[in-house]
Amino acid sequence: MNVKKRAALLLAVMTSGTVSHAAAGSDSLTGTWNVIPPLSAEIGLYRTLSLGISLEDDSVRITHRWGGARALEETMVLPLDGTPEQIPFESRVFPTNVFMGLSQPVGGSKTVTARLSEDKRSLSISETWYIQASQGPAPLNVRRTFTCDDNAPVLTYAIDRSTRKSDTPVTYILKRAGAREAWYMQLNNDWRIDGDLARQACVISMQGLVNRNGPLLYFIYPDTWDFRFTPGVKTFLESDHYYTFREIRSLQQAFSLFKSSLKGYVVWDKEVRTSLVVAFTIAGLEDAVVVSEDLIPLAEAAGLTPAADLRGRFAGLSDAAIYEWAVERYWDRCSHEMLVWMGGEAGGVMKPGVADWGIYSRAFFQDLSTKPSDEEEYALACRLLADLQPMSLIFGWHSYAKDKERDHVTLTSRYGHRVEGLHTLPNMSFSSQVAATPGFAYRNNHTIEPGKRYLPENMVYIACVQTDCLGLGAWTRPGRGEIPYAWEVTMNWSWLAPAMMEFFYTQATPNDYFIGALSGPGYLYPKAVPDSLLPRLITTAAGLMRDLDLNVFEIMDYSEGATVEGNTELTEPVVHAYYEGMPDAIGFINGYAPARTFTCRDGRPLISYDYYLSPERSEAAAAADLEELAVINGKRPYFLLMHVRQWSDISRVKGILDRLGPEFTVVPLDLFLKMAGEQPTFREKLLSH
Repeated sequence: MNVKKRAALLLAVMTSGTVSHAAAGSDSLTGTWNVIPPLSAEIGLYRTLSLGISLEDDSVRITHRWGGARALEETMVLPLDGTPEQIPFESRVFPTNVFMGLSQPVGGSKTVTARLSEDKRSLSISETWYIQASQGPAPLNVRRTFTCDDNAPVLTYAIDRSTRKSDTPVTYILKRAGAREAWYMQLNNDWRIDGDLARQACVISMQGLVNRNGPLLYFIYPDTWDFRFTPGVKTFLESDHYYTFREIRSLQQAFSLFKSSLKGYVVWDKEVRTSLVVAFTIAGLEDAVVVSEDLIPLAEAAGLTPAADLRGRFAGLSDAAIYEWAVERYWDRCSHEMLVWMGGEAGGVMKPGVADWGIYSRAFFQDLSTKPSDEEEYALACRLLADLQPMSLIFGWHSYAKDKERDHVTLTSRYGHRVEGLHTLPNMSFSSQVAATPGFAYRNNHTIEPGKRYLPENMVYIACVQTDCLGLGAWTRPGRGEIPYAWEVTMNWSWLAPAMMEFFYTQATPNDYFIGALSGPGYLYPKAVPDSLLPRLITTAAGLMRDLDLNVFEIMDYSEGATVEGNTELTEPVVHAYYEGMPDAIGFINGYAPARTFTCRDGRPLISYDYYLSPERSEAAAAADLEELAVINGKRPYFLLMHVRQWSDISRVKGILDRLGPEFTVVPLDLFLKMAGEQPTFREKLLSH
């Protein structure tokens, strides 16, 4: 399935998953609405509010219920033609703020009129009555307005009183009952097989199955997790997408809540780590949670039956033999548009953050070596990659114990696929179903005007780019926004997890500038991609850049050796393919560490990194390095592109840059490239082939 078809399918899933919880009549005021406390005026004592609204042909029935077990309720039935009704007071309590010295006049009544808008999405109620205060009765006019949101199952309820300043209305945001309600769990940092891995792997597998019924289960990962954004995204979903979350505090509670979404369980063998990887594959195909032997009683108490039992099955077998066994039994039933490398940490630790997404998508899991000298595993990896649809997505990450990143990405690139890491990528079964706000458009913080020339001065210009894409490293760390800074965008999130991408775009400061990455529509090495496939991949990446308002693209290629010793330079045909396939790009950047490829065409430069900021380098030493580079590259202007490892926060980077003299200036990346295109003082360098 191509990217557009898959995006359309995911959009259909997102729409059904997001809207299915809303009752019929979601296009009107009719229904039950529950207050969202963080977005609403504080409700003293009662704490909560629900509204029941029923529209008939010529009348409205509206019920206020303040509180839960301790509640105050009022029901009014009103004609919609503005005819006044007398509504008696049955309680003296002034519910919007019981701590004000005000009382409703029990035994008296209020004169009430109601009007409905033509589209039936806004209701206005006017009331006139005398409120009791310490100095006696006082006249009061109240206007209550109930308005549906066009883009969400949300109701705004505003109360304006004649006795209150007009700029301080009492406003509540309520959500249609049953809509955008979800659960969350907090995961800990123990991923050891002899520790808490079994419990956490179990709930992650459960997440993938439960979320097939909609975005229902979300996880907060620990602060030390690779992707640090899980708390922030949850807050964003609450504030901007009107989700409400209830916490699950135990695995037993999770089984009790979600047992109807589970058909069985698959037992993995703690003595054979690889059995858990195989269990994830079976879980997705059989709708079964993964459990270790000690968790079987919990699964059976929830009424589940065994789907597979891997205990003892793989004793003494190599990983190649185990995965061959799994391929023979399960590969034909798995998705052939994605593959999960359940790698990363090895031995007694596993961090299966991406497992929910693989299970949700019925993917095949493995952690095969992509190093050619590991002949059996390598051959099986090639077989699986060859059997995938063109341009498939490779989720997860290579095993740190078996091969190198460059081995992994080189092999996947040879088959025209693209990597979407890491193995720790969290909550994708949830995030893939939450659409961006209707009407939301991704807007980058461009600092240049189209058609305008930007002439450099005799300066050393520095542009900073953060490594390893959004969500990793410094985005949530101190200093963001203090200096111009470029961020590599995980472009597939625009359709895989649109609300999550919206989170980053809405959080961006004017100094945060997004660029496309990395080498394609996902991570790949262009020199390893067959010539016949590279143009299509670049064109797809260019489409994602347009969607995300990006005009700078980053390339990286480690298909010919290690970071420093290997050949990381680009060939002329590869560079030509990017210039041809991305005509809207104002420029390209290249490398991870310094990469030594430079060119400029029609004012659009391709510049490689001249400096990689290691997290271990002291601020003083890093500043000295930059000053030395400026001495060696004595021609002015000098364009110094710096790649910052994700473990360095921006406060640290600023501390380094503040040590430099007045000849140095830090500029936004788009301005950096525009000026370099006007006066390219670097020497052109391309490989011929």
